Amino acid sequence: MTDPVTDPASSFAAVAAEHRRCFWLDGGGAREWSGRRSLLGWLADDDVSLTYSATTREVVRHASGRAEVVGDDPFAVLEAELAAGSPTDQWFGYFGYAARADLPAYSSDSVPDAVWMRPSQVRLFEHPVMSRNSLLAHEASRHQREFHRLGGETPAAYRTHFARVQDHLHAGNSYEVNLTYRAEVASELDPATAYLRLRELNPAPYAGFLQHDLPGARAWLLSSSPERYAVIDADRRIETKPIKGTTLRGATAAEDEEQRRQLAEEPRFRSENLMIVDLLRNDLAMVCEVGSVEVPTLMAVESYATVHQLVSTVRGRLRDDVTTLGAVRSLFPAGSMTGAPKQRTMEIVQEVEDTPRGAYAGAFGWVSADGRADLGVVIRAMTTTGDGRYRLGTGGGITVHSDVDEEYAESRWKAERLLQVFGPEPTTTAPPAPTPKGNKA
Repeated sequence: MTDPVTDPASSFAAVAAEHRRCFWLDGGGAREWSGRRSLLGWLADDDVSLTYSATTREVVRHASGRAEVVGDDPFAVLEAELAAGSPTDQWFGYFGYAARADLPAYSSDSVPDAVWMRPSQVRLFEHPVMSRNSLLAHEASRHQREFHRLGGETPAAYRTHFARVQDHLHAGNSYEVNLTYRAEVASELDPATAYLRLRELNPAPYAGFLQHDLPGARAWLLSSSPERYAVIDADRRIETKPIKGTTLRGATAAEDEEQRRQLAEEPRFRSENLMIVDLLRNDLAMVCEVGSVEVPTLMAVESYATVHQLVSTVRGRLRDDVTTLGAVRSLFPAGSMTGAPKQRTMEIVQEVEDTPRGAYAGAFGWVSADGRADLGVVIRAMTTTGDGRYRLGTGGGITVHSDVDEEYAESRWKAERLLQVFGPEPTTTAPPAPTPKGNKA
């Protein structure tokens, strides 16, 4: 059902209050390349959802008040559900960072490592095309003023992790490592209200909300992601848009243009981006027709309300023997969230980072039984289990040329917009390290 007039925000709160399982893929902050449509959907009691725990290696199927273990691979189970259902079926959800059991990653100790839902009710909303130039200028100026309080000494724990990453880089174990960390915010703010605040503060192409409120499988995901993981169209063309390189907007037009120029020309940012482009060219070559992989856009600057980002586009056409879920799995997780080479760098990430990434660094969106799919990378996102605590991840790519203080400051920029949801001076803490740190997925 298409609603070309009504603002989905006016329906969203009621849907989230009335339905324990629901989602909103929010097109309000979309770019020209991602469309300006919202999908708001919810599940009846007898509709099916899937959850996955990388700790137990169990995929659970939820329907009609029952929960049944149906497999150990969320990609394979979702593909089987798509094959068994109607050709018009669409599933909505996320794969968390530890969703592939054959790759090194620690299971989440909070939200499920994957959640997918097949709704019986979906509404489509068309968003009007609006100029955001004045908003961007206002937001850039305000945001630049706010960042004066983000200075200060880089924490000792981050310095230690950064140094260990540098040891691996200089040893030749990796070319680039995406070093991240988690923070928690205590808040009584309900997830639906928190998301409405987030979308106002940080509109983004892959914004969205997911609620899965069932016993033993509670998860809320609040996303304001700018990055495309992969889109697959009806002609089996696949496109990714990796982001590597981020800088703040300027407070004036002249400062803004200078920030944009520096991002486009800075050798460190360009080398980081090129490494990930090469990684994705390799990933796509594993699932695409020979000769079809191309890079139509290399290191373009895209501007958002608070930051400029360096974005490339990598495309190809899937081979006949590769399914949509097969391609999504093969590319997973996004190279921009690991580094290069992928598997060895994931081993370094597992060694260095103190806490599991959970949904962060995964992929969130929809897949269809007709072969189409559209997913964003889970960044600029928060999760909760409804326990009064919100968890977020932040970080960035580290190379041998990286500076520890600059990298930590960049990670703070990225987290700041999320923290603004809870007020100007939210109380944040680092979550406890998992015990034991051996639940490898």
